[in-house]
Amino acid sequence: MNTFISIIIIFGLLVFIHELGHLIFAKRAGILCREFAIGFGPKIFSFKKGETVYTIRLLPLGGFVRMAGEDPEMIQIKPGYEIGLTFNDSGKVQKLIINNKSKHPDCKVIQVEKIDLEKELYVKGYIVDEEGIVTYQVDEKAEYILDEQATQIAPYDRQFGAKTLLQRAMALFAGPMMNFVLAVVILTLYGWLAGMPVNEPLVGNVTEDGVAIQAGLQSGDRILAIDGEQVSTWDEMTAIIQAHPNEPLVFDISRGTDDEFAVTIVPQERVGADEQVQGVVGITPATEKSVFGAITFGFKQTYEFTMLIFESLGMLVTGQFTLDHLAGPVGIYSYTGEVAAMGFLVLMQWTAILSVNLGIINLLPLPALDGGRLMFIALEAVRGKPIDPQKEGLVHFIGFALLMLLMLVVTWNDINKFFL
Repeated sequence: MNTFISIIIIFGLLVFIHELGHLIFAKRAGILCREFAIGFGPKIFSFKKGETVYTIRLLPLGGFVRMAGEDPEMIQIKPGYEIGLTFNDSGKVQKLIINNKSKHPDCKVIQVEKIDLEKELYVKGYIVDEEGIVTYQVDEKAEYILDEQATQIAPYDRQFGAKTLLQRAMALFAGPMMNFVLAVVILTLYGWLAGMPVNEPLVGNVTEDGVAIQAGLQSGDRILAIDGEQVSTWDEMTAIIQAHPNEPLVFDISRGTDDEFAVTIVPQERVGADEQVQGVVGITPATEKSVFGAITFGFKQTYEFTMLIFESLGMLVTGQFTLDHLAGPVGIYSYTGEVAAMGFLVLMQWTAILSVNLGIINLLPLPALDGGRLMFIALEAVRGKPIDPQKEGLVHFIGFALLMLLMLVVTWNDINKFFL
């Protein structure tokens, strides 16, 4: 249950922040955002604020911001249709009632001859049971009413495609960007809560299974010298220890103000990240809390996680990694359970890593992802004209299908690894 709650909170936060980035920059560009959704599939909760419907959907596999103009309008009125019209105080059409006109007895029913709801914003037609043609101007925020559900019209200047290249690019880039911002914020908070390592030869904690505790070292001890070689930083001290596994070293220790003594410690062997044998004694550095240090840590760790993920992607491309090394929803769920058991601070780091990963994956130039759509905007900038919408839509559809296929393969691998 703890794992399930953790994964819901983490994924909900990552998707919310990602889609919030799209929403904020789309609205700043003047794009009509019809829906802000967390999840896919049937709606389980929704409310409307301003022009946008905010929804939570059944399948927690992502989210979306539905911007006007990205897809063909779901409601189309053609010549010959009979629709009902209601008007605002300025005499402009406020509602276009598609069906169930009997539920709106005050509406004026016309048979449409011509209608433009994108540029000139008017409707022209015959009033039922009367002679002559009438033309009405349509308010730019008028609504369709279909099955008693209201949908705001989308004049061309409110559509995604009407905006400048920079505005469209920022509306797309803002989602991944917000994931990086979230990672910086989480890691900054982590740095403040956990404290920042001090680059001085001060003992922070002594591990229970290390040789340092057996030699009597305590938290707060300062290492003055090792085998007669003075040390002034944590890096200098660890370099000496790592270089002498299984070799006795004499540590000169200062404890408090006046107490100085020497102890002999034999560092244990450990294989490092570079697969080289190193010496360890079982101590961690002392920490301090500072706002500047925490912020610096947040940016530095986000950068390091980003480089690590790019390195992993490079290894995947060159064949050093295979699909078996990738983790899908099942794998992430399992890893999250393990991380949650390690404590809240470790879970914070894991959330930051997932946020960076989500940002990078979405920026890859793959169809159906933000990066793929940014690639089409870049092509438009080079060509001086947009790609045919139908061709672009087909590319994104194929890309989405391939991504779903990859997700199925990775999920199957996860099941094999964790459950079979």
